Amino acid sequence: MKPVDTGKVYDQIAHRWDSDQFNRDNGIPQHERALAFSKSAGIALDVGCGASGRFIDLLLGKGYTVEGVDVSAEMLNLARQRHPDVSFYLEDVCEWELTRTYDFITAWDSIWHVPLTQQAPLLRKLIAALSSDGTLIFSCGGTDEQDELRDDFMGPEVYYSSLGINAYYELFASEGAICRHFEYDQYPELHSYFIVQKRSD
Repeated sequence: MKPVDTGKVYDQIAHRWDSDQFNRDNGIPQHERALAFSKSAGIALDVGCGASGRFIDLLLGKGYTVEGVDVSAEMLNLARQRHPDVSFYLEDVCEWELTRTYDFITAWDSIWHVPLTQQAPLLRKLIAALSSDGTLIFSCGGTDEQDELRDDFMGPEVYYSSLGINAYYELFASEGAICRHFEYDQYPELHSYFIVQKRSD
């Protein structure tokens, strides 16, 4: 499934993230942990920002200037209503050219929808886009080996992929980044997340 197809799926279900029933605490403690590694508030990017705006609210509250990118037009329509002063981009992040560096990047429950063959190039691009000592947090499938699957848990079928835990560690090292934290935060489910920091120059 290509990112553009994933965007069309999320167009159908975007309202769920804008609902009062959505758990707006989801991922917040993990982001608080990641932000503790940040040296100072600067510019942040929310990859697959969606409609809820909860991470944008958190980052704005910490003094960051925030940008968001998503492949779902409807997600961004809702996001713009919530945060009219934030810059949002309707883009396939795999193809999108990042023209600046960021002090903090979050990709929560988003890049695991990227095709397996594009996972490593995308993560290299995001790490390259970090400023010196910049921090990246992203969630992934905590599989031992690379894997991909399709799931219709949310209604429409959605694609997921994972490089496998050791492959992620190897990628970080090859790109001059340090893993600051890894956790299976919903164990025994395989939902997991990394906090990665770019080495100082």
